[in-house]
Amino acid sequence: MIVGLLVSCKIKQEIPQNRPLLAMPTKFIAKSDSAINTLPIIKTFFSDTTLIALIDTVLRNNFDLQMTLQKIEMARAGVRFTQGLGKPDLAGNFAIGQRKFGNYTIDGVGNYDTQFSTNIDDKQKIPNPIIPDYYVGVQSSWEIDLWGKLKSQKSSAITKLLASEAGKSLVISELVSQVASAYYELLILDNELEFLEENIILQDRAVEIIKVLKQAGQANQLGVDLLNAQLLSSKSLKIEVKQEIIEAESRINLLLGRYPQSIKRPKVAWSRVIPPKLSVGVPSRLLENRPDIKQAELELLATNANLFTAKAAFYPSLTLTGGLGFQSFKALLWLNPASLAMSTFGGLTAPLANRRQIIADLMAAKADQKTAYINYQKTIVNSFTEVYNQLNVIQNTNEMYDLKAQEVEVLRQSINTSAELFRSGRATYLEVITAQKNALQSQIELINLKKRQYNAVIGLYKSLGGGWRG
Repeated sequence: MIVGLLVSCKIKQEIPQNRPLLAMPTKFIAKSDSAINTLPIIKTFFSDTTLIALIDTVLRNNFDLQMTLQKIEMARAGVRFTQGLGKPDLAGNFAIGQRKFGNYTIDGVGNYDTQFSTNIDDKQKIPNPIIPDYYVGVQSSWEIDLWGKLKSQKSSAITKLLASEAGKSLVISELVSQVASAYYELLILDNELEFLEENIILQDRAVEIIKVLKQAGQANQLGVDLLNAQLLSSKSLKIEVKQEIIEAESRINLLLGRYPQSIKRPKVAWSRVIPPKLSVGVPSRLLENRPDIKQAELELLATNANLFTAKAAFYPSLTLTGGLGFQSFKALLWLNPASLAMSTFGGLTAPLANRRQIIADLMAAKADQKTAYINYQKTIVNSFTEVYNQLNVIQNTNEMYDLKAQEVEVLRQSINTSAELFRSGRATYLEVITAQKNALQSQIELINLKKRQYNAVIGLYKSLGGGWRG
């Protein structure tokens, strides 16, 4: 009767249904291609077989990913635990003990009087003064989920597991982006090394020529020193690029979970080092692929469930307990049918005074929910901003690259022109130095633009939620 009354008064499960406060724009930029609704998979987007092999190795051996997988197992253990909530617990119990009551206690005097009672037989006489106690049986406890508290705990655990799975996708997306960026940087650095070697050869020839002209009295030591200094600067820059190659290889090896070693890669000509293509006009709904948005949303749902659990803690909890087994104070009578014992108990427990703990838990749950909601909003705005920035970087970098490529071609021609004029005495060594310096500087700037192109395209793919689907 009491249980029925409590169930009929069950509180309504008021889990807040939050919605984004900011309406997301439908487009990232003015141009939008509504036909694009999915991203290419990794092996389509990154067509380089060497890179694909590196990515596969990263997904098997990376340390961060392995730790993330263990966190998923911890979340799965939480789900496994909550599966038993709301169901009876059953435990076996085997116990042997003994007791001695004082002579001036109710138990002690009462047990002594039974020795002279005519209502009991010899089997029922209590040993004196030590009373053994033998028990074997089962015990059960069952908390009735009156308010949906246990159901909410299950929901929270499952949602946290899904959030950890989304976190795994986020880690994979980041790893793919990092290894792809480092790999393409290696290809570009290889070409930069070749550019420097070509310039070193040209500068070395210029030094030899001015030495000859000095011997002929047509140049002085200042020209020799300036050209030689430029040659030494290029050689120093070549060593710096070699160090950058070592560091890029080390970053890849760390992602692969192995010690530093050389990364085997094809030698790709500069003209063929082309960033992957991804349409500029993409709709904002592609952000649904982003694992961090999914993770933030799931974490918000988990905090909603936790908040309801904290509210339900203020209401009474109904627990049923019981036991069934054999109990005796004589070993020979332990398993006698007459030694069968059982107990049942049901009780309501409600916090009345000193409720500081559950009040604190409720306050923490509310703050946790608001934090998750703010993080959800922040993740959406940050995701949109990342894509917006990457799209503009791609567009502007492409325009800059085309102009810089034309500048490089002009300056490379100026090197030959200045060298020919210098041989015929119609140009000074300062003009030769300036031409070589400007050409080398423009090539380095072009290489850096190529790096930015790759990073922007890979960053856009990652920002749209790609990089985690094989």
